[in-house]
Amino acid sequence: MTTPNTNRIPLDQIIDGFTLGPFATNCYIVRDPNSSECWIIDAGWGAEAMIQRIQDEQLEPSRLILTHAHPDHIAGVPAFREAFPGVPVAIHAAEKDWLSDPTKNLSSALGEEPVVMDPPDEILEDEQALGLGETNWHVLHTPGHSPGGVTLHCPELAVAFAGDTLFAGSIGRYDFPSSDGPALFASIRNRLYTLPDDTAVLPGHGPATTIAREKNSNPFVRPEE
Repeated sequence: MTTPNTNRIPLDQIIDGFTLGPFATNCYIVRDPNSSECWIIDAGWGAEAMIQRIQDEQLEPSRLILTHAHPDHIAGVPAFREAFPGVPVAIHAAEKDWLSDPTKNLSSALGEEPVVMDPPDEILEDEQALGLGETNWHVLHTPGHSPGGVTLHCPELAVAFAGDTLFAGSIGRYDFPSSDGPALFASIRNRLYTLPDDTAVLPGHGPATTIAREKNSNPFVRPEE
């Protein structure tokens, strides 16, 4: 049995969550605990509140990471680029063309103004290691809801930003044209459910959960017996 690391930094000291836009999208600021450096995880409609928090606390963004390129997770990217010029926007290779294509990112189907912007500055790969200060993060390719969905996992902090792959008591939709149900189930079962049980899951919608809770009670995807 693994002994919990009681010396971990409390997540509420380094992660600020914002629920934004008409789809109540969870977007996050994650800080380096030892400096003013931070990352932004997703940027939906109404991202001005996140921008204001960063400016008020004099944080220094070094990367904007997109868990996937659906409009409720990317609509605020232009505002971030304007507020913090030069900060790279990163996304998985499978969706590198989606930011500039309203058909692929599905915004053209919403009946509102299409969400279109410049291409990403950085391409993420599965198992890529990223550093935020002294914390180490791993990119996990978790497709299914969309082909380029990623989860960002930090073993030291026991936290994973899961985008729209896994929710508390639910899973991401897989009825979009670019979705893949079997791939989604495999991503959850083989990538997320293999993380340590005490890993906090911070999803793209709804409340936080843990890997243990979802393995034990998620009605849509059960661990393989």
